[in-house]
Amino acid sequence: MRIGYLGIGNMGRPMAEKLLDAGHEVWVHDIREEAMQPLLDRQARRAGSPRELAAACDTIVVSLPTLAIFRQALDSLLSGGVLKTLVNTCTVGGPFVDEIERTCAAAGVTVIDAPISGGPAGAAAGTLAVMVSGDAATVARLDPVFRAWGPTVVVAGDRPGAAQTMKLTNNILLAVALVATSEAMTMAEKGGIAPETMLQVLNNGTGKNFATTHVFPSNILPGTYDFGATIEILMKDVNLAIEQGEALGVPMWVCQAARLVMLHGTFQGRSGDDLSQIVEIVRDGTKGG
Repeated sequence: MRIGYLGIGNMGRPMAEKLLDAGHEVWVHDIREEAMQPLLDRQARRAGSPRELAAACDTIVVSLPTLAIFRQALDSLLSGGVLKTLVNTCTVGGPFVDEIERTCAAAGVTVIDAPISGGPAGAAAGTLAVMVSGDAATVARLDPVFRAWGPTVVVAGDRPGAAQTMKLTNNILLAVALVATSEAMTMAEKGGIAPETMLQVLNNGTGKNFATTHVFPSNILPGTYDFGATIEILMKDVNLAIEQGEALGVPMWVCQAARLVMLHGTFQGRSGDDLSQIVEIVRDGTKGG
């Protein structure tokens, strides 16, 4: 297929690379030339704007960091003239997907929602979980695209926003597990237990979770703090999850508690820090104790 890719960031770049690996013709656009260059070096085609991307490709994948940027880009995409299918990989919440679906439908464009899970490491390895919802025939046509990103492709239904519910459910568990594990590991360290020793117990016991198996051993204990997503992005997802959960009558107590930790970090000026730095917010809370 000829596929446009809008947004070449920590997730967008490896996902676009996987499409090139699968033999697709990939056109790319990002406001940063340096972000596109590795893909251009692999014979991806450059589009000078979202409109130019939508004038060249009838299928475009979007990986953008905020809802405001997405809205701004959408007007340009819909003026391109060729675009027929918009694939959203961003975590934006069900109401926003409903909004863009209405806007796109008026222009004859089909929206397929395809948020992903697995982080930058999963994107680079081609092991992402892809949650998909939207028109069944279009989803089936795009199956090779989704499977270029990972072997787990789960169809949530024919309503585009359904995949957002899946993704937000996943991400609140990531956030809560990361905050809780940060508190637990800090307690263990303060109690004189080596982090590696504590992780050995947790990963062979009932405390095992993504933070103990991946974030702590790969991004925190080496001191690199390089998971590849910021506290601000995770907090955006948590805010969306709380809004959606409460709209469905779910109290979201634990999710609210995790949000408070990230909000405290935001007040400290840490919103742009890697999400693995959440442990440092907790550690700072122990000072003087």
